[in-house]
Amino acid sequence: MKNLYKYTGIALAFLGTVLTTSCETDSAYEDEPASIAAIAVANPAFTTLEAAAILGDVAVTLSNSNGGDPSGDFTVFAPTDDAFARLGLKETTLGVLQQPFLKSTLLYHVSNGNLLSSSIMDGGTASSLLGPTRRFIERDGALYINGSEILATDISASNGTVHVIDKVMIASGANVVQTALALNDGNVFKNPELTFLVAAVVYADLVGPLSDSEASYTVFAPTDAAFKATLETVLGGDYTGTTDDIAKLDTALGAGTVQAILLNHVFADASAGKFTSELNAGTYDALGSDDITLGAFTDGVLSVSGSGNPSPANMVIPDVQTTNGIVHVIDQVLLPTL
Repeated sequence: MKNLYKYTGIALAFLGTVLTTSCETDSAYEDEPASIAAIAVANPAFTTLEAAAILGDVAVTLSNSNGGDPSGDFTVFAPTDDAFARLGLKETTLGVLQQPFLKSTLLYHVSNGNLLSSSIMDGGTASSLLGPTRRFIERDGALYINGSEILATDISASNGTVHVIDKVMIASGANVVQTALALNDGNVFKNPELTFLVAAVVYADLVGPLSDSEASYTVFAPTDAAFKATLETVLGGDYTGTTDDIAKLDTALGAGTVQAILLNHVFADASAGKFTSELNAGTYDALGSDDITLGAFTDGVLSVSGSGNPSPANMVIPDVQTTNGIVHVIDQVLLPTL
């Protein structure tokens, strides 16, 4: 099944499924395409999307005409099962997501009207039903929406158009700090992932700067496991503590260490935060005194290192769009040379 639905092959698979489904339903309508929701139901590459649409309460919407647009159509950028799997999600594990977040995420993949591939170009943008605007990037001959590669285009449905993408797109509708807090409070995943990061941001007095609505940040956000591993390395022994131990990094390594480490996870840009599709291998000036070093762009992600990391960090959840930048969740703390 691996790579079966990539590029033009996925379009052919869709069209075959749609025509077969139409014929089986009613031969009088064999030339009429199925609805967007029916296409997802009929195609085995989209079992997780089908389940998500039901759980997220958008399946009925995508089965019918779009009453919010004169054309009556939607455009959907549809993540494959493999796209959900990159986040550790499949049909049976969508319950780890809070339902309001799942619904918002699905709406972020939908536009009003018919946006055909002929109108998609590098530097262009498209609004979403959620609100935040997505942007299109061309890289190495491939076209991306945010950090997600568009694998197939212009699959016709009775109520619009489907384009296929290789990663789930996420937008928080909040700034960098509020986004981390949402994760911390369980408003996204039922099991929070960034509690130590939030505690560190508060402790280091960086809530204000990272909430700046005029800023354009690219942020690499370490998971709880990443912070625990760092605390274990610095403090010694098998670490089993709490977020209160963030302060011990300053005690062990010197005052201001926590703030310096956090600033080494952020770089600013004059225009906008950077999606993975806009990042290249090389060194970037962080807001702290250290540099961020990115590895090669491979399978839609890049490795990330600080000068004190013996091995690069991996992106766990890339390309989270916030109102003042892009957040990439990573599996290590980016350390300076200690």
